[in-house]
Amino acid sequence: MSEESYQRLWDASHVTLQELLDQEQPLLQPVPNHERQSFQYRLSVLYLYYLGLMRRFDTLYDQMVQPQKRLLLRRLLDGVVGRVLELKEEMVRADLCECHCLDRVLLDLKLTPADLQVPIPKYFLLEQTSILKKRKLMLAEILASMEPVSSKGGFTEMDRTEAIILLQTAERARQGRIRATFVQEIRRQEEWDRKMREGEWHNLNQDQAVVAVQKVWKGYLQRKHTRQDRQTEMEFIGMLTLPNQVERQGSTSPTTLMEDVRRLQQMEKEEEFQLAAVKTQDALRETEGPDMREKIKEQIREWFIECHALTGRFPEYPDESLGGSYLIFSDKTPEQVKMDLEAYLQESKKKDQDKNKEKEKEKKEKKKGKEEKTKKEGRQLLDEADVMLQVLPSKFIPLINAGHEEYKNMWKNWQKTIYPDQSFDAEALRVEKRKEMEKEVRIQVDELMRQELKTLRLAVDLEVDRPFKAPKKKAGKKAGGKKEKDLTPDRSVASLFEELVSFGILKKNKAVALKDFVGDCLYLGSILNLANKLSMPSLFDTQQNIALYGVLRLGSQDIHSMAPLIRSILLVGPSGMGKKMLVNAVCTETGANLFDLSPANLKGKYPGKAGVQMMMHLVFKVARLLQPSVIWIGDAEKNFYKKVPKEEKEMDPKRIRKDLTKALRLLNPGDRVLLIGTTNRPQLAEMKGLCQTYERVLFMPQPDYASRYVLWKHLLYAQGVQVTQNLDISALAKVSDGYTSGHILQAIRSVLTQRRMLQLSKRPLVASEFLSHLAKLEPVYREESESLKDWYFNTPLGKKRTKFSEFLDAEEAKLAKEKKWK
Repeated sequence: MSEESYQRLWDASHVTLQELLDQEQPLLQPVPNHERQSFQYRLSVLYLYYLGLMRRFDTLYDQMVQPQKRLLLRRLLDGVVGRVLELKEEMVRADLCECHCLDRVLLDLKLTPADLQVPIPKYFLLEQTSILKKRKLMLAEILASMEPVSSKGGFTEMDRTEAIILLQTAERARQGRIRATFVQEIRRQEEWDRKMREGEWHNLNQDQAVVAVQKVWKGYLQRKHTRQDRQTEMEFIGMLTLPNQVERQGSTSPTTLMEDVRRLQQMEKEEEFQLAAVKTQDALRETEGPDMREKIKEQIREWFIECHALTGRFPEYPDESLGGSYLIFSDKTPEQVKMDLEAYLQESKKKDQDKNKEKEKEKKEKKKGKEEKTKKEGRQLLDEADVMLQVLPSKFIPLINAGHEEYKNMWKNWQKTIYPDQSFDAEALRVEKRKEMEKEVRIQVDELMRQELKTLRLAVDLEVDRPFKAPKKKAGKKAGGKKEKDLTPDRSVASLFEELVSFGILKKNKAVALKDFVGDCLYLGSILNLANKLSMPSLFDTQQNIALYGVLRLGSQDIHSMAPLIRSILLVGPSGMGKKMLVNAVCTETGANLFDLSPANLKGKYPGKAGVQMMMHLVFKVARLLQPSVIWIGDAEKNFYKKVPKEEKEMDPKRIRKDLTKALRLLNPGDRVLLIGTTNRPQLAEMKGLCQTYERVLFMPQPDYASRYVLWKHLLYAQGVQVTQNLDISALAKVSDGYTSGHILQAIRSVLTQRRMLQLSKRPLVASEFLSHLAKLEPVYREESESLKDWYFNTPLGKKRTKFSEFLDAEEAKLAKEKKWK
């Protein structure tokens, strides 16, 4: 695509953005409970449109060259990503479920399931390439220094007896292969001699022999042409991939090369822009800085005189926290500025009084018994429903509005002929740097004018200086409000990093892309919702939730600081569902460090209470300083055991429980640290402690038919197999019901040995080859899956969903009875 094409895409994106901004305001109005479905529908439509905008802005930011446009696109992209995260929170509150059934919305909007895919901005990794390389190099050096020194040739040492046995085994295998080939040739010759002796082909005359050969040859040609026509038709309608598609995926396409070239052009233009910005700022300081300083001083002095003439005394100088002298020059009179300051102080006092009243009310309510709660349970459910049908005010909409207005004022009618080489706009750069310089100068002038105001009060009014006291913020018990005591103030980050690596807590993650966690979405979810039935999440839903809760938040500091805060996620599902793969995918997509706090990994490390405190301090300190970071706890149920088994008492799996919850509370918005726990036996843990520590619980049941079909196809392609008509993937998807993704992958690897891969051209794969290997594996039995489902519906969110559906069923039954009586 050319620059003009990207400009047209940008223009079209802002048309869509304007339509979405117009739809935002009605959502702030409360909606009655009986309009719940229409409210959810509007939320889903907004969510899908913002996903499409996010995909467009990511492409534009990745490929546009003009540096000032890219600055605006970055703000717009972060704003749209943040709005997607906010809408996800609203959908969870409305649906009381982590997965959402959007098949009906897709059908109405004429979209495909591919439009549900959450795009991951490319700048997450591209803009921190150098940091990631340094970190990987440091980790590799530490791991290399820990490995035992091997011999000069790089091979591990071997005993003489082991070497002799290895050579004998190889030689015997070689001789066996030669003997088998020789015996096969002998048997083939014997079979040929037997047929010649029996005279099977001597009974036919010449004409009959010719006809027999023609029949065989014509039948072969017809079957070949039929297969080719059938394959061409299936490729045309998209049911089969092209034969060279797998090879093309590994090669570099011309489009990819063009994208790389544009990224190099971006770097060149960005360097020019940064140099010009420094030169422009220096020139403005020399030419306009002194005049600007004197002008601001004269304006402030005039304000002093006007206030004294109107009120009889000099005004209070605004504090830096309120904006300083910026309040004076916001097109307000001295009386208005004074009124604003007084109103601000009164509002802060009212807020403190309201907080005290709320605390008193909470104390009184706690003293009351539980009888009133049981009586009003139905009414509370209805009130909760009414409250949840209202979208909370957004933090990202003002940012998106500001970016949209900047686009309309500056870039909508931007003349491309003035800057054909996509260089920066010098005049716009001067305006921007002039605003920045004005802020710097204003801070300096404020300090001088505060001193001048003191002297004026003493000289004119004979008043002793009364310093302005800004309202103090009371330190409440807010999440992340406390400060952690630094137990290692004298140690460097490199030494802490090395210590955690040496103890095996900080590990190198496996390079896995999130798109490799494949699955299909649920196509009948809306029908189940209409019937008030609880649908199970698909693998596609899990992948999207990980992208929303993990990748998008960890990828950007600006997004994390303003998005709804999520500190921890718990992945629940049978073993083999890919929970550890998702942890590695989050680290790969964001370049995050991986800390392993699994009970099995902590055995014998940092013993005692002081040791646990030091370990948690080191982990969270390094995780904050080298963010983004992912803290993984495998077998997370062990930290919250109801009763510790005898064989695990020496491990003491519950020893980090208290320190872990304390450390999580200290995480603030902007701290890109995420705790991810994985478990396949959550029933063994205390529900309250587990759900308090992990804010989001994502359930991963066995894959359904659609996901299994996609899994078989994807995993076979990943092994380099071209799927043909001989292989019935639909039958494999039906037969593998009850098996996990890991089971399917294990069966494929067992069948596709090196020898079998060499035989694919002569003997294509068939479905029956996988059956024996699947039969050897233990599936997930119904009792286990039902136990996990029951546990999931007993989580706080699951209970809300179940109670709400029961309440809706009861209301529908009442309405039905009333209709009958009428």
